[in-house]
Amino acid sequence: MDFSLSPELQALQQRTRLFIRDVVIPMESDKRHTPHGPSEALRNELITKAREAGLLTPHASIDMGGLGLSHIAKAIVFEAAGYSPLGPVALNIHAPDEGNIHLLEVVASQVQKEHWLRPLVAGKIRSCFAMTEPAPGAGSDPSMLKTSAVRDGDHYVINGKKWFITGAEGASFAIIMARMEDGSASMFLADMNQSGIILERLMDSLDSCFTGGHGVLRFENLRVPASDVLGEIGKGFQYAQVRLAPARLTHCMRWLGQAQRAHDVALRYATQREAFGKPLIEHEGTGFMLADDELDLHAARLSIWHTAWVLDQAKGDTRIGGHESSMTKVLTSEAVWRVVDRSVQVLGGQGVTDEKIVARIFRDIRAFRIYDGPSEVHRWSIAKRIAKRALQADQGTNS
Repeated sequence: MDFSLSPELQALQQRTRLFIRDVVIPMESDKRHTPHGPSEALRNELITKAREAGLLTPHASIDMGGLGLSHIAKAIVFEAAGYSPLGPVALNIHAPDEGNIHLLEVVASQVQKEHWLRPLVAGKIRSCFAMTEPAPGAGSDPSMLKTSAVRDGDHYVINGKKWFITGAEGASFAIIMARMEDGSASMFLADMNQSGIILERLMDSLDSCFTGGHGVLRFENLRVPASDVLGEIGKGFQYAQVRLAPARLTHCMRWLGQAQRAHDVALRYATQREAFGKPLIEHEGTGFMLADDELDLHAARLSIWHTAWVLDQAKGDTRIGGHESSMTKVLTSEAVWRVVDRSVQVLGGQGVTDEKIVARIFRDIRAFRIYDGPSEVHRWSIAKRIAKRALQADQGTNS
């Protein structure tokens, strides 16, 4: 493996960093940021500025108007964008749109791409991904899917309830996961301005970085034409893996940028603030916390880069990279949480107020240990894989 960056990628990284520093960070105190995320007006202004800077939706294919970034290139650019909570919104690389763009690029028909994907890449519309359900429906266990889709002539009729659907308010369309009559799952594309889709409410949450918040959706006899099935009927769980493995890694990239920001703020404070006759950083209690931040950030970054490299080598083969993606998701979500928590501690009183950006990052980043699979579920999945590997090794030894 070669971790060196090409001159072109270094230039893109620097251009992104300068855009975040000079354009996005000054907008972090904008009053159009609500408890349910940046308003549509604020998002649209950020999108316009990123488009003018040539940085909009860089992960999308060149054919669709993006820069066609590799996974490694995304790791570099997404971390730079994540340095501000508004950065991923500006570059149109935030969840759920980022993952939906990837999924549509791989699975959607050309007609579907022109109708939904192209305007999504252009930042003209938003989307949501409707899979998670309240109990007893699907959460960490997608096999518990309750939302149903029944064939009726040239349509499918969808009924069910979803919640924690990020970006639901204001989204132009949804990708809906539903169970078929034979027990398999399928994905459907549906415009949100239909009578069969009801946004019941927005859920109050710790984070406030996603435009459109987290919504509770209800589908009542929603009729979806057979032409709007995403991919093939019965392959919903397979397509979910196409989306989720890379999407959980891009989450890591963005949150790493925010953790780096929190650490940088705490570090500056510790070098300038004095107590008991010397700067805080010269006290071991503080200096050791900042040193541990460096260790966690370094380990997380290397894990992200390695997994990105593995996915690039896989060339779209979804059977490769899932294990590494799970490990990186756990390692990074736990590491960045420790970094931000320590940053709050170093800042003292300023760490628990909005005098510094760190309190906002703290609220946003806590949920990452749950998003895209809780750490416990990933550990369970990792344990199953290594148990299988050990069994195969034993059988090989005994044969």
